[in-house]
Amino acid sequence: MGKIAVHEFMTLDGVIEAPTWTFDYPFDPKMGEAIGGLMGSSRALLLGRRTYEEFAPAWSAKTAEEDPGAPFMNDSPKYVVSATLQSADWNNSTVVGAYSAEAIRSLKDRIDGTIYVSGSGTLVRAMLADGLVDELHLFVFPLTLGAGQRLFADGGPPAKFALAETEAYNSGVVRATYQPSEGTVRV
Repeated sequence: MGKIAVHEFMTLDGVIEAPTWTFDYPFDPKMGEAIGGLMGSSRALLLGRRTYEEFAPAWSAKTAEEDPGAPFMNDSPKYVVSATLQSADWNNSTVVGAYSAEAIRSLKDRIDGTIYVSGSGTLVRAMLADGLVDELHLFVFPLTLGAGQRLFADGGPPAKFALAETEAYNSGVVRATYQPSEGTVRV
């Protein structure tokens, strides 16, 4: 059975929307190693429609020489959750249809290994609410925006997480990896 590992860039106040604000911080090679380790241990990629539409043109043209993550992003099986997208042209992409917890559970049952999710805020919030996320890899940037789409929306179900790992970078970014606590109820 597979597991879902989510990677998000976020601000101190929890904003994940349009992370162009990350450009103000130098990219620490250790941060790249952490992201590369997560990608390298994954067997598939799960994306929401908007993230897929942003990633497909950006990654499909990249080579391993340009970005070491390109082989994973381009060659791995990709599953796109969308109620509107009819086809997905990026190499090895499959549209799974509208979000349903059962469809995601089925995907986890079929894939032996980690399913990597980057961005895809709407999808991630739904999976968190349904208890489908096994690991949260949060890269927290030292700024607040005061407004924007947050990872945990107001009115969402409460959940508890256990800290699994942390790492701080010279830029002030902190990576915190969380797993659902033993007492977390899975729907």
